[in-house]
Amino acid sequence: MAEMNPASAVRNVIQTPELWQKITFTFLCLLVYRIGAHITVPGVDVLALTDYFHQQQQGGGGGLLGLYDLFVGGGLSRATVFALGIMPYISASIFLQIAAAVVPTVDKMQKDEEGRKKINQWTRLLTLGLAAVQGWGFALFVESLPGAVASPGFAFKAQMVLVLCAGALFVMWLGEMITERGLGNGASLLIFFSIVERIWSGIFQTYKYLDTKVLGPLSLIVLVLVMVGVVAGVVVVTMAARRIAIQIPQRTMARGRQREASRSFIPLRLNSAGVMPIVFAQSVIVVPGAIAQFMHNDRARAFADMFAPGTGPYFMLSAFLILFFTYFYTSIIFNPIDIAENLKKQGGFIPGVKPGARTAEYIDTVLSRITLPGAIFLTLIALLPIAIADAFSVPFNFGGTSLLIVVGVALDTLAQVNQHLLLRKYDGFMKKGRVRFRGRQTTGGF
Repeated sequence: MAEMNPASAVRNVIQTPELWQKITFTFLCLLVYRIGAHITVPGVDVLALTDYFHQQQQGGGGGLLGLYDLFVGGGLSRATVFALGIMPYISASIFLQIAAAVVPTVDKMQKDEEGRKKINQWTRLLTLGLAAVQGWGFALFVESLPGAVASPGFAFKAQMVLVLCAGALFVMWLGEMITERGLGNGASLLIFFSIVERIWSGIFQTYKYLDTKVLGPLSLIVLVLVMVGVVAGVVVVTMAARRIAIQIPQRTMARGRQREASRSFIPLRLNSAGVMPIVFAQSVIVVPGAIAQFMHNDRARAFADMFAPGTGPYFMLSAFLILFFTYFYTSIIFNPIDIAENLKKQGGFIPGVKPGARTAEYIDTVLSRITLPGAIFLTLIALLPIAIADAFSVPFNFGGTSLLIVVGVALDTLAQVNQHLLLRKYDGFMKKGRVRFRGRQTTGGF
């Protein structure tokens, strides 16, 4: 087994023209995205906006706006032209995924090339609609902050909606271009670099806390150990899979003989839902706080405080929502019936299981069993950092959600790089040029 040689792998990347062009194109698109993420919308006092977000983070994470701001690289807190980022496009894509699971017509369209083109057009139109609604809501929110807007009114709100819609559509186009002509999934990479951008500021902030003795050395050591453990757990669970053995008969044309059935397997990921259950759960749990903020009612605020990060009800409700959305989203993106039908059309079968409905039931049972540990893992990833931060009085929280996204996207991109290198018969970044998953091997890639 050949040893991994990073220098050789990098040289092979540079010597592969097609792969190098894809990487260059991807980085140019990401550079444009990060430049646009620092251009402020006219008429907004950025200092007033950033002060509000800073106070919210000190008080418990920033709620839904803080979560959104994380995914757009701080663009929301700075009111930039790319403040909405890729999130309207992702929301529209998820909505149509759910529609395909409940509307047979949409599901049938996904299986046809012309139907997929029409769904892509619907996704773009829905992205525009969501961006307009979110832009109007953000304009109302900015106007509600004292001194944040120089000239509030309809003209400001219309300007905000126009600029944010244009920015969201441009970011959507960048993501599609990266997916089509670059390397990796464009939407995932945009979120990836938005999160990674905050690493350096987080390091300097931690050093500042140490220097002012706000954060003790013991707390920092515990926090670093937890982060290392979370990253290791994310890598293991992201790569883990349960494979179901299948056999597919193959016939030869010579003399009509039938060869021995080829052996293959169906890989079922331990965490098929990815990070989406955490995003859904956090989006739901911050609703009471958002309602209380706009109602200005003491009872509403007292109810919202019950579900503030770090409280018992917050942990219990978050755990329940993550478990629920893990099963819900897995059932949407993974259809055992379609897999069983495709396997039957190919003449394949699972040894010991009858083709058709029995095969679908067997796959669904296995998927349900392995989804439970994946859901528990997601719950720990989302809640453990908050519990550790509260227990050791850490003045900031590191996000398990962020680590899950970063590790998942990095592994997927690395797998695609290895795939391109293998096509040119080069050694990849890993041994034998392949990313080894538990229970399977893959050269493909959130």
